[in-house]
Amino acid sequence: MLDRPVDRARDQGWVYGLPPGIRSEQWPFDPVSGYPLMHGFTLLLPEDYRVHGPDIVAASFFATAPDHNDGGAPDDPEVREAVMAMPAHPRLSRMTDILDYEYAALLLTRAEYEGPFAPPPAPLALATAERPRWLDVGGASAFYEAAAPYARKMFAAPPRADLRETRAIAMTPRANDPNAGKGPQDEHTRKNPPTGYQSYYHFAGEVVNGDNYRQHDWAKDHAPNHLGGTMRPCQAVPEMSPFYIEFEEYFGGYNFGGGNAQLDFKDMKFDWACG
Repeated sequence: MLDRPVDRARDQGWVYGLPPGIRSEQWPFDPVSGYPLMHGFTLLLPEDYRVHGPDIVAASFFATAPDHNDGGAPDDPEVREAVMAMPAHPRLSRMTDILDYEYAALLLTRAEYEGPFAPPPAPLALATAERPRWLDVGGASAFYEAAAPYARKMFAAPPRADLRETRAIAMTPRANDPNAGKGPQDEHTRKNPPTGYQSYYHFAGEVVNGDNYRQHDWAKDHAPNHLGGTMRPCQAVPEMSPFYIEFEEYFGGYNFGGGNAQLDFKDMKFDWACG
C-alpha cells in the first residue's frame, strides 16, 4: 500500500475507496446488518494469477465494517432473507468467518476493472444497526479515526474524509520464496495431500521453545501484504490454493483483533485470526 491515491493507469489496484465497474444494485449487502458491505480493496491480478480465465483480471473484496464487527454476529432472518433476494453480481462469492460475520468478493472483467467507481447503495429499510462510519467519511478516514497508533503509521498523512479516497497498490516480485506456486498447509494438521509447502521458521536442535525459534533467511524480507507463496498467519495456517492474498488490517480497514487475513480467490475461501 503506497502513501498516495491510486493512479489507475499504472497501479495494480487500490485500497479503500469504491469498487469499479459495477452497478450500485450489484454491490454486495451485509445480510447481518442490512447495510452495504465495506469495500476493502480492488486488486489487478498478475497474469499467472488469473485462474478464472483470461477475461477475469481483478478481484474486489468487501468486508463487515469494523464498527459492526464486535462479539459475534446477530441474526435477523427478515434482513437475511431480504438481502439474499436482492439482485447479485454474476461473479459474487459470499464468505462468513468464525463469528458469522459476512465478507464477499467479486471477480471482475477488464471492462469492469477499468470502469467508473460505483457509489454505495442505500441501506435496507429493515436495517436497525447504527450506520457504519465508512458510509459517511469513506473507508480510509474511518479506519484512520479508530486505528491504533502503529496502524496510523501506515499513512503519511491523514486521509481525506471522502468515499472516493484511495491508497494505491504496487507489486514487486519476491526475490526468493520456495513456497511460490505451492498451496499453504501445516504438515501436522493438513487434510489434503502434501504440496511441498514449508514453514518460514524452525527450532534449533528441534527443541521447541522460544529460545530456539529461528526464521529462515529466505523469509526475512517478505512483505506482510502479498500474493501467494509463504503465508504468515497470526495463528494456524489455513489450507488454501497457491492463489491467495494475505493482508493486514490496514489494507482495507478491518477489525481482525490486531491480526491478519487470507483470501483464496481461486476457491473463494476466507480466513482471519487475531494477533
